[in-house]
Amino acid sequence: MFLGVFFGILCGAMPGLSAVMAVSILLPFTFSLDQAGIMMLLGTFCGAIYGGSITAILINTPGTANSAATCLDGYPMATKLGQPGRALSISTMASTFGGLFSACALLFTAPLLSKIALNFGVPEMFALGVFGLSIVTAVSSHSIIKGLIGAILGLLLGTVGIDATSATMRFTFGTTYLIGGVQFVALLIGLFAFSQCLVTAEESMKEYKREKRKKLDQILPSKSDIKRTSPTILMCSIIGTIIGAIPGTGGDIASWIGYNESKRWSKHPEEFGHGAPEGIAAPEAANNAVSGGAMIPLLTLGIPGDSVTAIMLGALMMQGITPGPLLFSTQTVDVYSIIISLFMANVFMCLLGYGAIRIFSKISLVPMKWLNPIVFVFCVVGTYAINNNIYDVFLMIGAGIVGYFLIKLDFCMPPIILGLILGGTVEENLRRTLVLSDGSFSIFLSHPIALVLLAIAAISLLSPIFLNLWKKRSTNKQSGN
Repeated sequence: MFLGVFFGILCGAMPGLSAVMAVSILLPFTFSLDQAGIMMLLGTFCGAIYGGSITAILINTPGTANSAATCLDGYPMATKLGQPGRALSISTMASTFGGLFSACALLFTAPLLSKIALNFGVPEMFALGVFGLSIVTAVSSHSIIKGLIGAILGLLLGTVGIDATSATMRFTFGTTYLIGGVQFVALLIGLFAFSQCLVTAEESMKEYKREKRKKLDQILPSKSDIKRTSPTILMCSIIGTIIGAIPGTGGDIASWIGYNESKRWSKHPEEFGHGAPEGIAAPEAANNAVSGGAMIPLLTLGIPGDSVTAIMLGALMMQGITPGPLLFSTQTVDVYSIIISLFMANVFMCLLGYGAIRIFSKISLVPMKWLNPIVFVFCVVGTYAINNNIYDVFLMIGAGIVGYFLIKLDFCMPPIILGLILGGTVEENLRRTLVLSDGSFSIFLSHPIALVLLAIAAISLLSPIFLNLWKKRSTNKQSGN
């Protein structure tokens, strides 16, 4: 877990990488570690979110999208006020508190939700899978239509292999490699890590601006900073946990909302944008609180809250841990090990943050022309290490090339992964439900929980579409006037 946090901070502090890429790269190397592999991935998740604030503060380049709001006050404090160490210390304090707060929320709220979920039968599980698929409109940042296309592509990929009900071959094209279905990790590394490397390589001509590293003035936060930022950190930790628990959101949304609300309730809003301590604490507390919040729907319902937890869902299932309503009753030891690991990951993040800030601050000087080849090697070696199968590498490279063009066309990768993961669950439970009801869909009328979930899924799927239509209509009226 300590190594996972360390690796996560390194990746988070490298502009161009992200928490998704960090977890994707490390995933194949954790298969032989059993439960410890999950702990390492959790550490990487927490460390990468925090690591993005280092370059955001020092060179005004967020290591991850989650830390974009930190640039607004972190960089001015480091340059105009000449206090980079103070900015990093506030960031580390807020990140640690936000992560620990969300872990507490996970510990106390997840078991309650799991008790409610114990009433789930086959129709409810089908409705839950449909609800999980309906969040593609929320994770489709650019175009809802393209998000739906991505989800359909994921569903199609999920049908490859042996049909679990009839044991017939589907879309294997006569090759034994596809009998077991599309290799999930190879596809995931290709879509998220390899494709992003191709994009970064294309953009390497405009190298990130490297500035002279600033001397750190302090490591630990002062009493005045702790007193001033404590209310903001608590408020934004609550905001980040709630946003993280809503499927389809993420740390970038939480950080901007946290920043906006802290400025709204601040006694000195005029200081924001000029190095205000609250402007650093707010986004960092909010985006790190997302880690525990996103694990709530993952563990209790089997629905990933964001892109990273979508990868975590695949990792858990590969280790024999099946997230969902029965997890807390059938695999109690495993689930509480995960929750305790989240606590420890944030503790390690705090120790590494304060103990190695001076080392991590040098990461911003690494040129992308050196970094990109290293990531390429990790992608290939990690993919091959899964099954020692060269065809997995070919699949990863092919998925990466396809992912590159999808990124260029403004497609989002999470809907594809959601379709691939949840497609099997939806199909299997639908067929089992129809067997129980002799082919009649009226069975859902006698299962109120399933009916409510399907209604929520319909609202979740259609509301963004109607909202966009309403916005376009309002804009056309205003332009007409």
